[in-house]
Amino acid sequence: MTRPLLYSFRRCPYAMRARMGLWASGITVELREIVLRAKPAHMLEISPKGTIPVLQLPDGTVIDESLDIMLWALDQHDPQGWLTPEAGKRAEMLDLIAEMDGGFKHHLDRYKYATRYEDVSEKTERDLALTALSPLIDRLMRHDQLFADRIALADIALFPFVRQFANTDRDWFDDAVPPRLLAWLQGHEQSALFSSIFRRWPVWQDGDPVTLFPGPD
Repeated sequence: MTRPLLYSFRRCPYAMRARMGLWASGITVELREIVLRAKPAHMLEISPKGTIPVLQLPDGTVIDESLDIMLWALDQHDPQGWLTPEAGKRAEMLDLIAEMDGGFKHHLDRYKYATRYEDVSEKTERDLALTALSPLIDRLMRHDQLFADRIALADIALFPFVRQFANTDRDWFDDAVPPRLLAWLQGHEQSALFSSIFRRWPVWQDGDPVTLFPGPD
């Protein structure tokens, strides 16, 4: 291996998170787009838990948590200053991300995939997920982004999950949430960054030509 290898899935918010971190850092990786029902044997060999994204470095090191992939990439090169927010500290961003990855994601999963859980009310979980967004809403009532007016790590790490929540019932979401949260989400959805990392790639199969990410425009 001469460059890192990334197993990814286009629509997964965790994989989006990792791709945006890599894109912002300018680090080129070999991208292998997968389908979740047919996970490659090599991916399962290096990361038996079978979740994506998975990044394997040329020295064999495996990073299989999305936030860790972001931090690995940005610690090497962070031209937009995502790790140094305009207000607050890196540790505060990590605390907010952990809070959202916990309670908010718990209710989001039970809202979006209610049929997978016993004794779950879709509406109740939707309302609890909205309540769990209060820390974001409180911040966005004061600034354009979560840590003042410049985009930082927390914005990029969290908006894919807010997008997933919104798109479960977009009409309801657009009417229910405060305009500041909606404007924040729409700004990230319509960004050049998101367009660049949300393009369609062919599903990788053994023997296929290498796909580089970021690739040519």
